[in-house]
Amino acid sequence: MSWGTELWDQYDTIATHTQKGIDFCERFTHFLKDRCSIELKYASELKKLVKSYQPKKKEEEEYQQYSWAARFWDVLKELHDLAGQHEVIAENTQGQVLKDVQSLISEMKQQRRKDLQDGAKVQDQLKESLAKLDKSRRNYEKAFKMAEKATDDYRKADADINLSRAEVEKTRNMMMIKNNQCDESKNEYAAQLQQTNQHQRDHYTQQMPSVFQQMQSMEENRINKIKSMVKQIADIERSVVPIINTCIDGMVKASDGISAEEDSKAVIDKYKSGFPIPADIPFEDLSNSSVIDTSNANGTPKNSLDNRKGTVSDKKKNRKDKKGGGGLFGIFTSSKIIGLLGEESKEDFSDLPPNQQRKALNRKIDEFKKEIARETAEREGMLKMKDVYVNNPALGDPNALEKKIEENAQKIDSLQAEMRKYQGYLANMDAKPSPVGQRRNSLSDDSISQSSTNMEMSQTSLPGQPPVAANEPEVYTDEWPEPPSDEEFEEEGTVEIRKKPDKKAIDDEEDHVGEFEHAEGDFDEEGFPVIGTCRALYIYEAGNEGSVAMTEGEEMFVLEQDQGDGWTRVRKHDNSEGFVPTSYIQCHFYDQDEV
Repeated sequence: MSWGTELWDQYDTIATHTQKGIDFCERFTHFLKDRCSIELKYASELKKLVKSYQPKKKEEEEYQQYSWAARFWDVLKELHDLAGQHEVIAENTQGQVLKDVQSLISEMKQQRRKDLQDGAKVQDQLKESLAKLDKSRRNYEKAFKMAEKATDDYRKADADINLSRAEVEKTRNMMMIKNNQCDESKNEYAAQLQQTNQHQRDHYTQQMPSVFQQMQSMEENRINKIKSMVKQIADIERSVVPIINTCIDGMVKASDGISAEEDSKAVIDKYKSGFPIPADIPFEDLSNSSVIDTSNANGTPKNSLDNRKGTVSDKKKNRKDKKGGGGLFGIFTSSKIIGLLGEESKEDFSDLPPNQQRKALNRKIDEFKKEIARETAEREGMLKMKDVYVNNPALGDPNALEKKIEENAQKIDSLQAEMRKYQGYLANMDAKPSPVGQRRNSLSDDSISQSSTNMEMSQTSLPGQPPVAANEPEVYTDEWPEPPSDEEFEEEGTVEIRKKPDKKAIDDEEDHVGEFEHAEGDFDEEGFPVIGTCRALYIYEAGNEGSVAMTEGEEMFVLEQDQGDGWTRVRKHDNSEGFVPTSYIQCHFYDQDEV
């Protein structure tokens, strides 16, 4: 159906209707802008929510300890991804649909303006033709009336006997002139009428229908564009639905990963102190007591009391935890506050319960091993690069790497020394007794003992400490023996790992120190076969007993490979043997040739 034939007389109505279509497009534009704003705001609020509840950097390790906390973290990650999909909806709507709507509005305004101008021009032409017709009709009407009056005047004059022949002839000539003028006006009117009718037929059958058809095409194009844009909006949302469903599936999977049994086990692993359960409290017979220890009247280790304070009745600590706790709902405390502690741990973690101390030392040793492995890989890369530079000086100066290689070697030695120190702490811990031991009653005779076996082992495990006299009364304390200093450990710890001490049983603590000193000099009692050769990369001055000095480029025999402590046993050409830093030499083993 055509607007030109069906709505030939509704030009003004059609003009108003097309303007309403443009107004709708502009309103649709505002709708899309508001929709995008809502999507972006929703995504932003979701991300703020995730950020406010996700763990801080220092809390990430604690979140991984429990399945419910770790899975909640996974839910937060999925929610963050879901928020990103809402941003995708807003960005695609702005970049595609909104841009197309604005372009459509601009095109429609231009097209409508042109169509209205064409319609106005056609309307003006018809009005002009009608005006000419009206003017010619009025001229004809006027000429016709004047011709009739002239005819009446001639008839009256011809009938009047009083008028002369000349006057009658004059009246007759005037009548003839007016009749001729009337005939001319009539002919002009007829011609103009025919022309106007033709113009009017063209106006309503050709010119205006053409204008109407253009406006109809514009309106139908607008409607089709709106249809495609609405579908495009739906397609944009449908495109992110699979990803949103994936996020939801991830949340469901996270919920399935929560395990109450595993979390209960994790709580035991984290907070288990390793102390034995206190024994029954003995009867205090005051009449038989000879020594009364008022500092620990009930015989319970101080750590046990500290435990009870830290879990229930210590209101000050609870208030501190409420203020300083972080993580999800503030449930996690600082990693330095573990169960019994309210302050930072010592270097050897001796202020922690035995089980927690062992875990902390192992964790520290693992960190050093990872760092040493990383530095070693970096060193190997620099050595390979140096060899490339030596073989092809055009690629670079090999001497430029010397300083970096030397710094790397020093760093590896430092890390190995630190690792050996913590390994020594761990060895001391494994060698000493449980800090609680058997419960002693300070008011009973058992509390005044003749240096129990456990305390003897604890004190004889470290050289250089004075032994406890056999008849000296000893009262239990919960303090641990101090670990050896760095200098002592570098000398003694290395010997424990690499040297072969005498295996005779230690009968008493006085002989124990002598046995340890004897082990320090027992290097060459057992012969070592030659398993390879090595070349010194740097100068090394022997600083510890058991190590040997070497000069850069010196060739030596390898007797024992590095066992992970950073030292290799070598034999020099003068038959002297000892340990050198593995990072200072380049080794070649004979078994490599066999392969």
